Parts: sequence; C-alpha cells; structure tokens
Amino acid sequence: MPRPLDMLPKAHLHLHFTGSMRHSTLIELAREHGVHLPDALEQDWPPRLRATDERGWFRFQRLYDIARSVLKRPEDVYRLLREAAEDEAAEGSRWLEIQVDPSGYAQRFGGLTATLELVLDAAEAAASSAGIGMAVIVAANRTRHPLDARTLARLASQYAGRGVVGFGLSNDERRGRARDFDAAFRIAKRAGLLAVPHGGELMGPASVAECVDDLGADRVGHGVRAAESPRLMERLADRQVTCEVCPLSNVGLGVAGSPEDVPLRRLFDAGVPIALGADDPLLFGARLLPQYQLARDVYGFSDAETAELARQSIRSSTAPDPMKKELMTEIDAWLATE
Repeated sequence: MPRPLDMLPKAHLHLHFTGSMRHSTLIELAREHGVHLPDALEQDWPPRLRATDERGWFRFQRLYDIARSVLKRPEDVYRLLREAAEDEAAEGSRWLEIQVDPSGYAQRFGGLTATLELVLDAAEAAASSAGIGMAVIVAANRTRHPLDARTLARLASQYAGRGVVGFGLSNDERRGRARDFDAAFRIAKRAGLLAVPHGGELMGPASVAECVDDLGADRVGHGVRAAESPRLMERLADRQVTCEVCPLSNVGLGVAGSPEDVPLRRLFDAGVPIALGADDPLLFGARLLPQYQLARDVYGFSDAETAELARQSIRSSTAPDPMKKELMTEIDAWLATE
C-alpha cells in the first residue's frame, strides 16, 4: 500500500497570489461583484492554454487579469488567503511562500504599501487559522520598466523580517531580460531577501543562467529548461540553486507536450535541488498534491525519493530552523511507516 502523499510534510514555494484562488470562489465573487467571466473561466474551466507564442501568452494574461478583478474588498483578500492556507494544510503543505505583485492591486487598496500590508495581515491570519507557516514574496513584473522593480524591491526591503522573505520576477521572459533588473535584486539582497526570479520556462538554459549570474538567484521559478544543458545542471547542483518545478503548469502553458516531457527526473538525478509547485491552480486546475502524485506515477519516484523532494522543498524555504528540523523528523517518520 503506497504511503499517503497528503500525510507527507512539505513546503510550497511557487504559488501566485491570484492564481491560488479556488475556482468556486472566483465564480462566487464574480457574481457578487457583477464581473462577467468568459466561458474559459466558468463552464469550460480549466481553460485550454498555450503560451509559447505571443498570442497565447496574451490570452493567459487576459484571463489572469479578469480573475484578479474579482478581488475588490479587503475581505476578499482575507478570504483568498484563508482558503489557500486551508488547501495547503489539507495537502500536507506545512509552509507556504506566496508570491504577489502589489502593483496589480495598488489602485484598489490605497497604494503599494497599503496593499502589501493588507496581504501580510491576511497571510498572518490565514496561517494562524490553518495551522501552517506562511510568508510573502514580492514579485516585480518583467514586462514593466526596471525602475518599477526597484520601487518594489525597496518596498519589499522595508518589510524584510516582517513577513516578506523574498523578491521575485515574473511574467513573460521574452519581454524583459533578467539582467535588466539586477539593480532591483541588489536592493533586495542587501535587505537579506531571497532572490527568486522566474527563468527557464518560455526560454532556454541561458535564461536560467542569467538569473543565477546576474541576479544571484537562490531559487529559480520553473527552471526546467536547464535540463537542456548538462553543464548548467552541474552548476545548479554545485551551487544548490533550487528549481521550483511546476509540472502541470508546464503542460498547461505548452512548455511541455505532456507530463512525461517535463524533465523532473533528469534534474533530480543531476543533483539539482527541486521544490515542486502548483504555480496558478486557478488556471491550471491542479494544486500541489497532484504534482507529487506525478512524481510517483509518471516519473517513477520511489517513496524514499519522494521524501527527498519534500526535504528539498523544506531546505530551500525560509521556514524557521526549528520548524525545518521538526518537519524533517516528520518526513523520516512518514518514510518509516509501513
């Protein structure tokens, strides 16, 4: 009898704020606020996506923006994060780092600072209610000017140690090179924040290398294209730079044709640390647990290897050291059960 994956303690390090929303909550809030949802977000959900071309990425972003528009009140933010924390706890995720770009909500909630403080307060309440740990990563948008990223990096730095643990860079890699944002990441690094830019999703190994070399990445969001370069995988393994691999997101966006095409096993066998993530369950239809199920069913991970995936997620997190130690002990106990 296989060990239950929902009982395996794990950390979730790649989850976007809007994308963490339950589909049922999206429907309910849209009706409450009079927001019209396209068929792709209602009866045809989850949407069929393919973002490997400009038109496909634009459609993905348009659906994301529509979903963002249903969060109109502070109580909607509190609800989203409370439900996200409950879903994490149900899947055995004991530590969550959720990524948000406050710019997307600043006009609605009184500016960048007020928006971030709202998210931090809601995250603290959600974590307490669900009995998990939670922290926030502030993410810049690489399709906007690098000066905007510096503003966000300074904001994130002000809340380092007060709920913000990292600084990220998201959106279409083809629209902004990592090195253009090096000044923002230097600001974040000086404040002690982790550097967690996206890379190696829509573009190849060079995108991952730029994140590491120019931004000092501690973790890389996705990073799966690193598997195309044995030398780069060796560097990631040597430096212990974690790749936040989100298999069903890769398939949903057309980065991989099928789950079998996601190079999770290749990265793992090369010694690259991995933290499985769900990315945007609202648009891809799957949360964290199905990613672990894929590791077992599709990539042939034994329970010992799956336990190591969970350990790597915890090691790569910013969870407090006593919590990390406790979770590692619980993983050993999970593996010891027959």
